[in-house]
Amino acid sequence: MNTQSQGDNNGSQMLFWGCFIALVTTAFGFISRVFLVDVWEVEFGLTKPEAGRLLGIGIWPFAVSIIGFSLIIDKIGYKASMVIAFVGHAIWAVMGVTAYFVSDGGNPQAGYHLVYWGSLILALGNGTVEAFINPVVATLFSREKTKWLNILHAGWPGGLVCAGFITIYIDEVPWWIKVGLIAIPAVVYFFMLLPCKFPVQERVASGVSYRQMLAEFGVLGAIIVGFLVTLQLMDFFSVGGLVELPVWQKVLFMAIGVAIVVAFGVYTRALGRGLMFVLTLIMMPLAWTELGTDSWITAIMKGVVTFDAGWILVYTSAIMLVLRFFAGPIVHKFSPLGLLAISAGLAIVGLYSLSLAAGAFIIFVAATIYGFGKTFFWPTMLGVVSEQCPRGGALTLNAIAGIGMLAVGTLGTPFIGKLQTDKQNEAIIANADIAEALPALVIDGEIQALEPKAIYEIINYDAIDDAKLKEIVATIPEEQREAVEKKIAAVRQAANQGALANMTIFPTIMLIGYLALIFYFRSRGGYRPVELSEEETAPEPAPAGAGVEEPGALG
Repeated sequence: MNTQSQGDNNGSQMLFWGCFIALVTTAFGFISRVFLVDVWEVEFGLTKPEAGRLLGIGIWPFAVSIIGFSLIIDKIGYKASMVIAFVGHAIWAVMGVTAYFVSDGGNPQAGYHLVYWGSLILALGNGTVEAFINPVVATLFSREKTKWLNILHAGWPGGLVCAGFITIYIDEVPWWIKVGLIAIPAVVYFFMLLPCKFPVQERVASGVSYRQMLAEFGVLGAIIVGFLVTLQLMDFFSVGGLVELPVWQKVLFMAIGVAIVVAFGVYTRALGRGLMFVLTLIMMPLAWTELGTDSWITAIMKGVVTFDAGWILVYTSAIMLVLRFFAGPIVHKFSPLGLLAISAGLAIVGLYSLSLAAGAFIIFVAATIYGFGKTFFWPTMLGVVSEQCPRGGALTLNAIAGIGMLAVGTLGTPFIGKLQTDKQNEAIIANADIAEALPALVIDGEIQALEPKAIYEIINYDAIDDAKLKEIVATIPEEQREAVEKKIAAVRQAANQGALANMTIFPTIMLIGYLALIFYFRSRGGYRPVELSEEETAPEPAPAGAGVEEPGALG
């Protein structure tokens, strides 16, 4: 593969670092919104579910744009995609800043809508960034994809650390300044990349057809996307489950999911590459382990630390930033799959240790182990996909990232919330002080204030109904009520930490998957990247009815 001299000239170096700053920009947008959601909740008069929805609208559209642009990016060009991403970031900066002054001027409802729809545009812009930076870097450094994708994705934790420090230390300034900070890296990457000459993606340069690219993903991949898109549509239009959807609407969303699968099947006539399907399945618990945990870690640890729990996220992000720059020799020593297996093992130890940790020193020791574990997950998986499924071009490389994001928003974060709720219920049942002060709350080992709940009708759990709880608390003398309520709240908050032990199921699944892949590749002579030159004359994947043995059950 003839790339730009493996990135050794000035033009490709400028291109790489422009892509790096573009990823930093996405992190600026993410963390500023996370830190401001409590402020917006008060300023716009939002309930907790409404505030959660405001967070969600800034995340899940990422998957829509990264997968959508992957289908057309080779036709419209990487530079056009970069400009579209910049426009999205610029619009968000303008809408976010305007929202502050509109709300401050006496119209918080209008301010909320500006933030809400601006967040949607921001998320689409963020997805567009990854849609072009991943294939660009994989093409520039085609012989060291995993190393350079890791270095590229140091931009994400780098942005989290930088924006996190700034946002925490300028806490007293008006929030429009925190929103507007994103304009700084956005302008930088725009002017860095505008004069650059973008490479031709290796799939295109090798003459692999558009149909062959889609066939690499195939019906099997489309089934996963269709399923997750259906769940996300249900969640969005039901306002996070607060509104019961009519049957016709549920049927419509399921039909959209089916249509995605049918369209892929009709056009590609292929089930898809078996290895790609396996990697896609592993990507879901990977995303839950990394992004799902990061989304919840501040709230989970809030009740067990005396400092701002946000520092745990900033600290683990700093670890990721440093280690990803040294990914090259580490990958060389262990191989991509070996590194992923080791990382999964460290994540298991780190999460379990965090579930038991007490005191700042021990918490940060456990966070260090977890930080080491999650560091190489995302970019190394992208590297494996790019090295083993190069015929999939931009689609397979970006679709797996989009599926990871969809999996976090639709299944990961709700399931982690369920784990916390289960732990809270167990803690209340086991607490002797609560049982003595409020005997009517727990009878025969069952909490009397529970309400059955379900997410998408597949994640079932029992949550404490606050109205029922108040009724039960009202049965004890008035002078005792406040103390009992505070005790229950403290027990529930502290119990969340225990859910981290249950979350080790995610990296455990990953570890099993990686070990299986390691043994598979050893049976075939060892792991090595696939060169497109070897596959240029390969036949198109077999029709769907022919099975997945060719291109291969696992590769």
